[in-house]
Amino acid sequence: MPETARDGICVTPLLPHGTLSFHSAPLPMAKLTTKTIETIKSTAVRQEVADALLPGLYLIIQPSGARSFAVRYRHHGKPRKHTLGSYPILDLKTARELGAKALRAAAEGRDPAKEKQRERATIVEDVVAQFIAKHGQRCRPSTLKEYERLLARFVLAPWGHRPIGSITRSEVRDVLDKIIANGTPIMANRAHGAIGTLFGWAVEQEIIAASPTLGLKAPAVEKSRDRILSDDELRSVWRAAEQIGPPYGALVKLLILTGQRRGEIAGLSWGEIDLDKQLISLPRERVKNDRAHEVPLSPQAIAVIEALPRTGEHLFSLGRHPTNGFARAKERFDKLCPVKNWVLHDLRRTVASGLARLGVNLPVIEKVLNHVSGSFAGVVGIYQRHDFAGEKRKALELWGAHVAAIVSDKPAKANVLRLR
Repeated sequence: MPETARDGICVTPLLPHGTLSFHSAPLPMAKLTTKTIETIKSTAVRQEVADALLPGLYLIIQPSGARSFAVRYRHHGKPRKHTLGSYPILDLKTARELGAKALRAAAEGRDPAKEKQRERATIVEDVVAQFIAKHGQRCRPSTLKEYERLLARFVLAPWGHRPIGSITRSEVRDVLDKIIANGTPIMANRAHGAIGTLFGWAVEQEIIAASPTLGLKAPAVEKSRDRILSDDELRSVWRAAEQIGPPYGALVKLLILTGQRRGEIAGLSWGEIDLDKQLISLPRERVKNDRAHEVPLSPQAIAVIEALPRTGEHLFSLGRHPTNGFARAKERFDKLCPVKNWVLHDLRRTVASGLARLGVNLPVIEKVLNHVSGSFAGVVGIYQRHDFAGEKRKALELWGAHVAAIVSDKPAKANVLRLR
């Protein structure tokens, strides 16, 4: 079918069966501009207008007046078409950039249209499910649970039913900006990390060609906290915990008495508690450094545990699963507690500082906290196999007595314990 020229623009109508006629000789071309794109009139037949600046790029005008961009190329000698997007959502500059990228891919022997088709056939919620099932095998359960939480909130909620290849960098940035606007910049960093890990995994699995988070930096600058609660503040926190009651109040008390991580205490099951031996036994998959950890229980910690109702598998539960929703619980807690500018992890730092104040040696404190750096880093950690069980028990019993004295307004004993 012959082509027609109007206003210096080459217009190639489709054949009746909907395919473009290909010519052995180059077609006359015109430089597309925003003005020409908007002024070309639609006709009763679909039109394709070639771009002179990027041979292979076409503006497609439907009889309805809708406009879009596409690239035509050959793959293994066969003509192929790769749709880029609709105008004006996709502007001319971006269309040329995407078109050039697609033509480079075709020159490398790839088929960008087929790649896009494969990407669009993969829905976000399916990719997330694959990620959790496969990548999750390499994660600790607590890390996997955090991935599930973040991805459900910041990936599945906005994009769950969309093709994963359709998610753009600007959309990821918009999600992160909204989190920051809500006053939670650190949460934005966590979301950034989870989204980046998901899309990076999808690239590794050849589900998508590139990640939309590539070059997108974490949105907030994080500073290491050094907040330590004073004895008076610790007393206030303890009393607020008593007012709130279980499960959250008891959880806070146990964090104060043991110095362990929030996730490790919040996820405690009754099977990990031995009241006869006065011991918490955490398996390696439940702790951050992938090493099984035993936490001796002071009489004060045992009293907290024994006061808990056994309503399920876990100590701190609201039904069948361990308690969560820490943010909302912390808001309720702060209304009852006069202490300002503190988070749950500050309790762990407070325990470490308090043990040092009571004279407990640094290696023992690190064993209580289950740290693998510091005194036990490198070669020392490989050859030092003493578990410090006795020293840890004495240290936490000393700390438990100190906490009991603080919260009862009784003078704390001045005894200093040296543990070798």
